[in-house]
Amino acid sequence: MSDRLRIGIVGAAGRGRSFFAACNAHPRARVHAVCDLNEEGARQVAAENDVDRVFTDYAAMLDSGEVDLVVIGTPMPFHAPQAIAALERGVHVLSEVPAAVSLEECQALVAAAKRSSARYMMAENYCYIRTNVLVREMARAGAFGELYFGEGEYIHELKELNEITKWRRKWQTGINGSTYPTHSLGPVLQWFGERVVSVCCFGSGHHYRDPRGDEYEQEDSIHVACRLERGGLVNHRLDMLSNRPHNMTYYSLQGTEGCYESPRGFGDGHKVWLKGRHADPNEWHDLAEFETEFLPAHWLNPPEEALRSGHWGGDYYVVADFLGAIFEDREPPIGLHAALDMALPGLISQQSIAEGSGWLPVPDSREW
Repeated sequence: MSDRLRIGIVGAAGRGRSFFAACNAHPRARVHAVCDLNEEGARQVAAENDVDRVFTDYAAMLDSGEVDLVVIGTPMPFHAPQAIAALERGVHVLSEVPAAVSLEECQALVAAAKRSSARYMMAENYCYIRTNVLVREMARAGAFGELYFGEGEYIHELKELNEITKWRRKWQTGINGSTYPTHSLGPVLQWFGERVVSVCCFGSGHHYRDPRGDEYEQEDSIHVACRLERGGLVNHRLDMLSNRPHNMTYYSLQGTEGCYESPRGFGDGHKVWLKGRHADPNEWHDLAEFETEFLPAHWLNPPEEALRSGHWGGDYYVVADFLGAIFEDREPPIGLHAALDMALPGLISQQSIAEGSGWLPVPDSREW
């Protein structure tokens, strides 16, 4: 690896665009290459960001020897194959979510990581939303007591987007069960500090058709009950079809000493109640009251690059944490097994709903 980490972004003309500022903000890294099947778009984004090398062939970029790390910002079915290809060449991987779209891909990803000298991280930016970080730190400090229940919902109506980014029609709404679990489960699993051991998935039925008149394979509102290692329960809801306003960041957390709920919308706020601090058991308090006490220092005074980055600063901190892990030779915060802890419950949910919504075990990738 050179003195400055040379980064290549694949899918650079699409989702990958959002990673440029965060990558270049690090003093020991820079985006050196971009890759996209859309050559015109790749050249345009390269010119906008003063990038030296442009590729339309991903393997050629990896084989050029000019990238030390690749950011995978391509559609879902490419994440695992492109990550494996990079790991096999000793190139670090920062992958968009989810890590894989099948159990077999998850197993192949683990095998490739075991053979590789490179590191892997999944770019689950919802784990880096300011309020989710604050709740995580409060939970780790024991403010909520013993945790036993949580919720994560991703409600994002995208029937029209299905027709613009056509891969979504197959990989997000063309499969029954939870096809996009990590935004909802990621932060909650970090709060609990444990993995899902079994799931039961059920849906609300079919009420919508695509512009061709075909019924969506995915039921309108998918619910996944997730049993955790120590017996706790997390409810995960995915709804990409219902006609309604978005609510892509709803969470709740319940412990023996307190609870938290994020906004439902329409003027609602982030609210918390703690038994040891709030006398009235029926009165919510503003979560922001706890920022000074619990938020990490870099969140209290974020750099300008973080304030300008996407997903409420999440895109910046995802990159910063991964680069820090590489330079300090440590496991990334959302390394391979943590990434699969967030992805595997969704994949097993698809099997559960296909088999009549029974409870099924979720494998632990650490045992593969």
